[in-house]
Amino acid sequence: MSAKSVAVRLLSRREHSAFEIRHKLHKRDFDDKEVAQAIIELQEGGWLSDERFAEAYIRMRQIKGFGPIRIAIELNERGVKEGIVDDYMYAGDEDWQHTLEQQYQKKYKNRSIEDFSDKAKRIRFLQYRGFPLDAIYKIVKD
Repeated sequence: MSAKSVAVRLLSRREHSAFEIRHKLHKRDFDDKEVAQAIIELQEGGWLSDERFAEAYIRMRQIKGFGPIRIAIELNERGVKEGIVDDYMYAGDEDWQHTLEQQYQKKYKNRSIEDFSDKAKRIRFLQYRGFPLDAIYKIVKD
């Protein structure tokens, strides 16, 4: 089986970045030259697109309640260039605020903040989810 056919099979299940495909093909012991050629052919044929991967990944992670900071880090780990991340990440800033509000309501319902420790715990939770501090402070009020 060729590197290209393995890559097409992987791409038929979900979008991947070029970095992910390269890594998965190397794990299957394809040589560098064959992997590079397969990636070029897939990109030229429209099968492999870091832009499309970034768009799908951002949408999927946002639906799961993660914020832009964490998603940007995850995309960077998956080999997506920063310029691509910036183009797709901040396309709908108001959507991030909505996601933040949903996560806060899901976790804390309408319970009031008990003390400073509780407030700090809520802030840490939202930071872990990947939301910026200024947006978090707007949500977590006394």
